[in-house]
Amino acid sequence: MKTVLIATEKPFSKAATASITAILEEKGHKVKLLEKYTDVNQLYKAVADVNAIIVRSDKITPEVVSHAPNLEMVVRAGAGYDNVDLVVTKGKGIVVENTPGQNSNAVAELAFGLMVMAARNFYDGSTGFELKGKKFGIHGFGYIGKCSATIANGFGMEIFYHHSRLLPIEVTGPYNAIGIEDVVDFYRTCQFISLNIPMRPANAKIINYDLMMSMPENAVLVNTARAEVVNDEDLLRVFEDRKDFRYAADVAPSNKAEIAEKFAGRVFFTPKKLGAQTAEANNNAGMAAANQINEYFATGVSQFQVNK
Repeated sequence: MKTVLIATEKPFSKAATASITAILEEKGHKVKLLEKYTDVNQLYKAVADVNAIIVRSDKITPEVVSHAPNLEMVVRAGAGYDNVDLVVTKGKGIVVENTPGQNSNAVAELAFGLMVMAARNFYDGSTGFELKGKKFGIHGFGYIGKCSATIANGFGMEIFYHHSRLLPIEVTGPYNAIGIEDVVDFYRTCQFISLNIPMRPANAKIINYDLMMSMPENAVLVNTARAEVVNDEDLLRVFEDRKDFRYAADVAPSNKAEIAEKFAGRVFFTPKKLGAQTAEANNNAGMAAANQINEYFATGVSQFQVNK
């Protein structure tokens, strides 16, 4: 029997938590729950005797690891895992996994909601424009990107993608997407772009002034990835230099207040990160995390390990 902690400052739904618990207990594991905690010391105390942790956006820092002498596994219920210190966990022999694909549809749907909102001038009553026939770019063609392509086909958009590694120049099936290898050409081509790239050192502030300024007229940039991939200072400059530029994000920049005040009507930030905040995504990611923990402790298989 292993002890598994569900540590969520932003909790799963009650139904998801119940499903996660049932999956783990069925295999004989003990489940502990820490929700809505307000002090990191509560987390330090909770991890003292656990073998595995399921987290959402909760930070697993070197300090957290140091308080968890029995820790063998951390599963981030979601795709991104920059909230977990991969170096320290690897050094301690702790397996870190994510649950790729489980939140993808929820994030893609939110991105399109933001795109429609931006195209209609954030519903201020003025004349906007339609998505049909427009060029839509997917920056990062992973699980979320593929869901986005499927949705974009329903809107009748022309679909392009740029990915960090070389993919087929044309992705058919439900996607109908054309790859553009050069990132500058990609931004020059697409009026609408959705960011789906992970936050890692190489991606910090990669979306800069030149890229944003190169987008076609009536550009709409949507960010449901990480705030840090966009250069905040450059974003402000783009708003100042382009009256037709719109930005909608599920992850607000550090200069959110200044941008929102100066450029109201061309920008929108969700009040908190909402990409995975659906009942379905809650259940999918949480149950996947539980099943992956069961698999690892039963067989040693760590299919989705991200700190090898």
